[in-house]
Amino acid sequence: MMGGSPASGMMGGSGSMMGDGIYHYAPLACSAPAGLPGTTAAVMLGDMGMSQMMAGTAQMGARMMLRSSLISDPDGQVSFVASNMGWRTHELVIVPLADGQQAGTRVPGPDGKVDETVSLGEASTPCGAGAGEGITSGSVGWVTVTLPVGHYELLCNEPNHYADGMWQEFDVT
Repeated sequence: MMGGSPASGMMGGSGSMMGDGIYHYAPLACSAPAGLPGTTAAVMLGDMGMSQMMAGTAQMGARMMLRSSLISDPDGQVSFVASNMGWRTHELVIVPLADGQQAGTRVPGPDGKVDETVSLGEASTPCGAGAGEGITSGSVGWVTVTLPVGHYELLCNEPNHYADGMWQEFDVT
């Protein structure tokens, strides 16, 4: 299972058991600043069976994952800290789910991306806050958002990453 609930043991050595395999990851070269506002949700971004030697667009069916340490928040103000433990560039985008819509059901376009025009926040700057060109391997990006009560989807919108399982539901109660 690629999307869904967070796995335990998000870090540890050169690999971590996540679902049905081992996700290898790069050591982190930076971290988010202390004291970010709201509740902090640590989000791990990764890919499996890839190495430093791989580049370009990920193929369909590649094993990737996005796991948040937090899947709901009663307050609504959340600082998402996204750590790219994989080899490929990743990002974290927060989008609302419409009534009755389930996470993981968006349809990617021909470019392998889903529509993110309704994005409420994005962490895609290596070792920095907010939107950028993507969180590179071994880097951390972060964003603080205040979300009203509702259902949301955390996702990576690099080409084919969403279709390859990089999504998770997040609820504000």
